[in-house]
Amino acid sequence: MSSGLLAVGVGLGNQVLAAQAFPGAGTEPLAIARMYASPALAGTSPRGLSLSPDGKRVTYLAGRADNQHFYDLWQMDVASGQVSLLLDADKLAAGELSDEEKARRERKRIYGQGIMEYFWADDSQALLIPAAGKLYYFTPANGEVRLLATGEGFATDAKLSPKGHYVSFVSEQNLFVYNLQQNKLLQLTQDGGGAIKNAMAEFVAQEEMDRMTGYWWAPDESAIAFTRIDESGVELVTRNEIYADGIKLTEQRYPYAGKANVEIALGVVTLASGNTSWVALGQDKDIYLPRVDWLPDSKQLSFQWQSRNQQRLELRKVAIKQPDSSTLLLAETSKAWVNLNNDLHFLKQSSDFLWASERDGFKHLYLFDAHGKLKSQLTQGNWAVDEVEFVDEQAGMVYFSGRMDKVTEKHLYRISLKGGTPERLSQAAGMHSPVFAEDKAVYLDYFNSLSQPPQISLHDGNGKRLAWVEENAVKAGHPLYPFAGLWQLPEFGTIKADDGQALHYRLFKPVDFDASKRYPVLVRVYGGPHAQMVVNSWNEQDYFTQYLLQQGYLVFQLDNRGSAHRGTRFEQVIYRNMGDAEVRDQVAGVDYLRTLPFVAGDRIGIFGHSYGGYMALMSLFKAPEHFKAAISGAPVTDWRLYDSHYTERYMGTPQDNEAGYDASSVLPHVKGYQGGLLMYHGMADDNVLFENSTKVFKELQDQGKLFQLMTYPGSKHSMRGDKVRAHLYLTLADFLDRELKH
Repeated sequence: MSSGLLAVGVGLGNQVLAAQAFPGAGTEPLAIARMYASPALAGTSPRGLSLSPDGKRVTYLAGRADNQHFYDLWQMDVASGQVSLLLDADKLAAGELSDEEKARRERKRIYGQGIMEYFWADDSQALLIPAAGKLYYFTPANGEVRLLATGEGFATDAKLSPKGHYVSFVSEQNLFVYNLQQNKLLQLTQDGGGAIKNAMAEFVAQEEMDRMTGYWWAPDESAIAFTRIDESGVELVTRNEIYADGIKLTEQRYPYAGKANVEIALGVVTLASGNTSWVALGQDKDIYLPRVDWLPDSKQLSFQWQSRNQQRLELRKVAIKQPDSSTLLLAETSKAWVNLNNDLHFLKQSSDFLWASERDGFKHLYLFDAHGKLKSQLTQGNWAVDEVEFVDEQAGMVYFSGRMDKVTEKHLYRISLKGGTPERLSQAAGMHSPVFAEDKAVYLDYFNSLSQPPQISLHDGNGKRLAWVEENAVKAGHPLYPFAGLWQLPEFGTIKADDGQALHYRLFKPVDFDASKRYPVLVRVYGGPHAQMVVNSWNEQDYFTQYLLQQGYLVFQLDNRGSAHRGTRFEQVIYRNMGDAEVRDQVAGVDYLRTLPFVAGDRIGIFGHSYGGYMALMSLFKAPEHFKAAISGAPVTDWRLYDSHYTERYMGTPQDNEAGYDASSVLPHVKGYQGGLLMYHGMADDNVLFENSTKVFKELQDQGKLFQLMTYPGSKHSMRGDKVRAHLYLTLADFLDRELKH
């Protein structure tokens, strides 16, 4: 469906109608209770997209009509286009997840039941499916589901080996391999337990580095590289997780900013012998190991070494027969910080490799030879690459996603390994997230926009659509259709920050907008690094925006400096001084709003969650003349209470930046609070600990200042659960009506 209405208003005398996303659809008002109920408003929005290695099947996970959070495995036959249920999740055992797996899913932002992940065998004849700590080997040809004998422990982080002969997994903090041909279980590490964890990603690797695993198969299946972490030096925190029916005392090794991290080692265990050799990482033990990748020959291993201050990132390689001696291929340095990415790609038909870097101020792709000598910069310009999606060595092409055309949209491009001008393959305006086959230039396009819930299509290497997997058109019968006639599209624009850089915004106008009236405004904010709110994309968080538009609010969003996809100059403004430039930019947004004749400039509120919760507090406390009210969800309130890898990247340590930490804390600014605050927090949050909010509660109470509070027993940071979310948004709507409507 076209997204061409994005910045359009239709003038009718004094009336300026907001742009509608789905003209002609039903006009039933959207109730909060319906926003997250089943069936999902977005329709069939599959997750876990994959192409079988032979390219004959598209597979995906889809929620049920009566429970959108319970997933079965579906397939589409590429030749015929026929869609069918491949595996009913009821055939697998249900059970309680381990605490480790619950935490891992929270880090991965995975929520649901049934089949949550699966892995294709290299020959496309079988799939590995983990479920409730058990592992199942599924053969589609005959429908057989085989429970693997993996022992008594809870199996987590399961993988099929590259050639499909083995299944590997972690159980009780040790690494295991199951031989599928011999039906034999082999334990590869022995010392896991207590503070020692083998083949497991530490907390900050999962939460902050986008590394969810702690082990990697050699391409020829001869060996596995794995991390061994020692958490004994990390501060042991006893947390109260408060549930409706009791309190659970939880001990957690939490690496606070400026305090001890895990000590990490990198080993390589050979399957034939079971022997482990250890890679020399250097004398400095206070480091990070964010990435590990095998070279195609299975004889060499690469790893990325990152300094504690994150101002230096090194790519090293080591011959596994000589683990004591590694070679430095290249290094990235910054006076602020070096961002991580997943774009390293070793070519198979040559010894060259692809690498992504922000060395010229924007993330671009570079080609290096085997010794780390730069051969060419493949992409360039004042725009950012998102990530390498596929490399077609036969054709000499690199497929990548990026923002070359517009920062508010993500498209798929390709460029020759010899260089040249990137060619855009995706067409529709919005966000394209491709999923390629393992060895073929064929891909699934997971597309969405403000006027199109997620849809999936199959494409060839030239971008030509071959088939719909799920068109998900909003027409009669679609769950959104009864409400879609009131769905509003925003206007996009830019204003300038105080240093002259452009700040992108989007402004949603209410249903039946009348330019002669004055409307209250809710500013929805995140504002933190590695995030972008002002985009042409479908987002479930916008359901509440649409509800507010039907209640007579304007909704405004602005991506302040420090946010993503705008280059290092834009992002690194916040270095060692968070909560300063970001607030000034949000204030500039309010100043712009107050120039609009239809804005009630004295009735502007701000709402955010997580970093957005931090921004809501800082904005209300530091600029009370701009914001009448604020809603702060699960906020960081003192960066000394947050984890090392995230916080030190932007702030340094509390020891070397005490003044910066003081200024960036919410607590010293409470004195500026004049009224109109609602805070909420999950009482089992293990990411932004509840202590962040209780410190603000106490400071407000000590200063005799009134505020409102809603806590959610048992809820983690993501505030999952249909009933939790429904109650949360009812609470927010009630607060806004009382604070901003009059």
